[in-house]
Amino acid sequence: MLDVTLLGCGGMLPMKERWLTSCLISCQGHSILIDCGEGTQIALKYAEKKTKPVDLICITHFHADHISGLTGFLLSMGNEGRTDPVIIAGPPGIEKTVKSLLVIAPNLPFEVICKEVTPSIPFQSGLLTVTPFEAKHSLRCFGYSVELNRKAKFSTEKAKSNSVPMCIWSQLQKDGEVSYDGKKYFYSDVSEGKRKGLKVTYCTDSRPADTISQFAKGSDLFICEGLYYDPEKFDRALKTKHMMFEEAARLAKNAEVSRLWLTHFSPAVQTPEEGLEFAKKIFPPSECGYDGRNIVLTFDDDE
Repeated sequence: MLDVTLLGCGGMLPMKERWLTSCLISCQGHSILIDCGEGTQIALKYAEKKTKPVDLICITHFHADHISGLTGFLLSMGNEGRTDPVIIAGPPGIEKTVKSLLVIAPNLPFEVICKEVTPSIPFQSGLLTVTPFEAKHSLRCFGYSVELNRKAKFSTEKAKSNSVPMCIWSQLQKDGEVSYDGKKYFYSDVSEGKRKGLKVTYCTDSRPADTISQFAKGSDLFICEGLYYDPEKFDRALKTKHMMFEEAARLAKNAEVSRLWLTHFSPAVQTPEEGLEFAKKIFPPSECGYDGRNIVLTFDDDE
């Protein structure tokens, strides 16, 4: 399963009832944090989540509302007893940027490893596959798709046809590889077909782009920015290279995702729900995100 929590849904500056951009994706005791706006460690506490499981922090770009909370977040991790390394991934320049932020936190009790990622090149974080992709903003900006793959389905018929002893079937499903009676057996000896995994795609601070729909394709959850919904704000969105509710919905429809959560709202958007119809008329499963919004995605047992 994937446990997804929007920690903050604000863009530009924090508000009294809205923290800045950040999202937490957790799987089997390990977590990925995407973006780390100012006050993320406090938003985490409001969401009743912990810093300890966070092994990877993915930064979309180097605007302050997406990274200015990093120093405080890492200090909180250290104060809460973390000693294991933390990987911080992001666009070119990530190491220089992180080092600059950590001037005021020189004695963290754990190693910070900076990883410059390449668009379209996936990398692993525990059981999760993370794929960065290009967004279309005023400076280099990445979105991220996070996938939990699923093992092929166990097949009694295939196990029998390959003469795999029944007594090791269960262990093969658990470990993937078993040595028994002088022979090595693999999960592929007892499985067949491909089953759909789980996928979450996150993209903020961008104009619409085909690459976004391409990498969001088939996502169980698509989290996308909707800075404005009022048509009168379109020119402003165009100038600053941000997205309208309708544009995010169109990307979701083209990508054939299961659901859309809008996020990264302008401070001028006091009540995002008032503009939700702009998205729903294009993509009905559109919803507004809010700080602390959580969903647990599970595998479809029929697949």
